[in-house]
Amino acid sequence: MSFKRFTPSDFLVSADSVTAPCWYNNTYDLTTFFSSSTQKASSQGDYVLAVYQTASTDSTAAIQFYLGYANELGSGSVAYNAAIPQYSPSSTLYGQWRNLILEDENAAFIFGSVTQSDFFIVSVERANYKQSLFPGSLNLVLSGSGTNRITLTDNSNDVSVVPYINGTRVYQIVSGSNGSAVTTTTGGSTVAGQTASGSYGWFLPDLGAMLLNAQALALTAASGGIALTYSGSLGNQANVINGYNNTIIYNAVSGGVSFELNSQENVTSDFVFVRPQNAEFNYTTNPSFITGSTGEVLYSTYINNPQVYITTVGLYNDANELLAVAKLSRPLVKDFTKEALIRVKLDF
Repeated sequence: MSFKRFTPSDFLVSADSVTAPCWYNNTYDLTTFFSSSTQKASSQGDYVLAVYQTASTDSTAAIQFYLGYANELGSGSVAYNAAIPQYSPSSTLYGQWRNLILEDENAAFIFGSVTQSDFFIVSVERANYKQSLFPGSLNLVLSGSGTNRITLTDNSNDVSVVPYINGTRVYQIVSGSNGSAVTTTTGGSTVAGQTASGSYGWFLPDLGAMLLNAQALALTAASGGIALTYSGSLGNQANVINGYNNTIIYNAVSGGVSFELNSQENVTSDFVFVRPQNAEFNYTTNPSFITGSTGEVLYSTYINNPQVYITTVGLYNDANELLAVAKLSRPLVKDFTKEALIRVKLDF
């Protein structure tokens, strides 16, 4: 075994972005949507509705994302205690997402430039994406009453500076496609992919979720919405059966029959360049090449014209501890007439 100390020029750090579809079997566009009546009737169904790519009883069924409804005043779901109507699953979800994103129980959600007290939640199953969702890949078609349909995306291509809220990337969800808003006319004024009720929500790539502005979706088609009717649209206390609003947004998503989304992962690689020069690593340390008594080379041809084969590169620290091992695809011949450049790539 032979050793050589690396120099700073032997190291290089590189970062690459890897993207992949979010949905089952590497599908980019999810076009079939199924829910489970069993899950909906369970205690979990009071909060969110799981969406599958096939019937939940199918052997290949896998949860793709979850749908929920959050309301600051607790409207839209049955209260835990009828005497205290403002506390319900919808208010619990509102508080959870407010603490997660805004980190302030007195802060409000501002979609575009409009403050709203309720929203729908689309949370991608964590096992379906890598490090985060990929901005610009979102294309979600929603279907409302009648023939009302709208395609939503994030505005990542329209902003020059990445927007953050408490360290979390927050893009506005707008009408458009592939990360760019379309210019529409709503209520007599021109707005880039937004409505008088604000944007269509927030795209949260680092949290794997989207918050959809319920009030914007409730607008008429002429005003930029899809005329989505749901309980709690006026912020009242008219609570209904659990899961009712979850089913409404599920029908809007499944009726659109198209949900495109990719995930993203930043892979950092360390490149280590191993450079055996012509005068180095030409003799083997294999004990079978020398005599056990005198230490002489057994084969005279290896004295003046040695030839060895490099098969493995080991990376050690200053304490002589082995940190990594790289195996060559095939042995590399080495003698005094040859030099080599071996590139070792470490991904983490």
